[in-house]
Amino acid sequence: MHSIRWPGIDRRSLFVGGASLAAAALFPRGSRGGTAAPVREFTLVAAPSRVSLVGPPHPDTAVWSYNANIPGSEIRVRQGERLRILVENQLSQATTVHWHGVRVPNAMDGVPFLTQKPIAPGETFTYEFDVPDAGTYWYHPHHHSAEQVGRGLAGALIVEESEPLVVNRDLVWVLRDWRLARDASIVNDFGDRMEVTMAGRIGNVVTINGHVPEKISVLAGERLRLRLINAAPARIFGLEFRDLRPLIVALDGQPVEPREPSDNRVVLGPAMRADVLLDMSGTPGATASVVDTFYRDFYKLVELEYGKEPLLRAQPLHAPSRIRSNTMPEPDIDNAEKHTAVLGGGMMSGRGMMMGMSGNGMGWSINNVAGTSHDMTPMITLSRGRSCVISIRNETAWFHPIHLHGHSFRVIARNGQPTRDREWLDTVLIPPRETADIAFVADNPGDWMFHCHILDHQDGGMTAVIRVA
Repeated sequence: MHSIRWPGIDRRSLFVGGASLAAAALFPRGSRGGTAAPVREFTLVAAPSRVSLVGPPHPDTAVWSYNANIPGSEIRVRQGERLRILVENQLSQATTVHWHGVRVPNAMDGVPFLTQKPIAPGETFTYEFDVPDAGTYWYHPHHHSAEQVGRGLAGALIVEESEPLVVNRDLVWVLRDWRLARDASIVNDFGDRMEVTMAGRIGNVVTINGHVPEKISVLAGERLRLRLINAAPARIFGLEFRDLRPLIVALDGQPVEPREPSDNRVVLGPAMRADVLLDMSGTPGATASVVDTFYRDFYKLVELEYGKEPLLRAQPLHAPSRIRSNTMPEPDIDNAEKHTAVLGGGMMSGRGMMMGMSGNGMGWSINNVAGTSHDMTPMITLSRGRSCVISIRNETAWFHPIHLHGHSFRVIARNGQPTRDREWLDTVLIPPRETADIAFVADNPGDWMFHCHILDHQDGGMTAVIRVA
């Protein structure tokens, strides 16, 4: 393994990486035994602040944050509760908040000009919705997304199960990258045309929960539930847990049969999440490395350092049982409507490689249409309750994590071959020149965004609308 040093900042985890560098509620306010769901109230203030991303001797970094924290304040509730969140905008530009992966009513989805008017500077907006599904979710702006997320606006939303897994600790790692100058300031080069039409704006510094990590302390013998959230605007993570045997128990918040990841690597495109169980099997005083190997210039993300305390237990816990499934209705594949979404554009993509230089100046498209926030003509219109299969065909030279708002879907096939697990996701990562077929029941009425979550790609035209009438 090799590393590339960043001139002027000599820390292991500062690096240049990446191949290119480049309104009716669906879930009514329900009752259990005749009582309303408990309401949990939170406030999020979006504002400029300064935080120590890199650490001494480097200065604090000017960021945009929620409640002056990077990541924003963690919102943690129980399944079935109701959230009421007041968002106050103290930024210099309008914003919104999207609750990624949560099946909210359409009016609460946080998409500007589609589900709500943007929250202007100095204004507030209150989001209120039930949380029907347990799992690991997150929140972020959906207005000027590439810049606002790139400057720091993101936070974790954790919905705990009524019967949680037996673990010693439940940890959240909000992973993301930053593009920093030598003085640890954010480089103000958002929207670069070359990057927009390639892999997006990949940074040179990676943080866990807002800090460049050196070591994270663990106890020999403990079992961790590690909730991984990729909050990066464009970076894809491929995490290897050296000397450990991670078990994936949920993806995008939805339970899966506990299993080891393929090639011992947990791959997360932007916006994707994975819940991983780690049995810390090393001895007191030892270390275990977590390495990101997705790109050619791979690097050590962090060292897990065992404390000197005696083994927590002589024998590991029993194999975990599957987490209870959430409430998604099962799609009727045989009688589903069939649609195709062709991802096009970008550099080095053949016929569409010069798309960013012409027409409306957009670099990407879905079904030959470059979507914008002011043109929301639905790509697909579905009747409520209808099952749908969308074959998403990536005809570009780049990876695309495709996200559907308001629904989760089963990934039923890749490249024409049925998937083994038919996992529930809300964001599916599709490699270049490959295809993924997704299936879902259109049970949440409204106009829903369908887009690439590499935020430069989204802002550059790879976005569409699916209407549930």
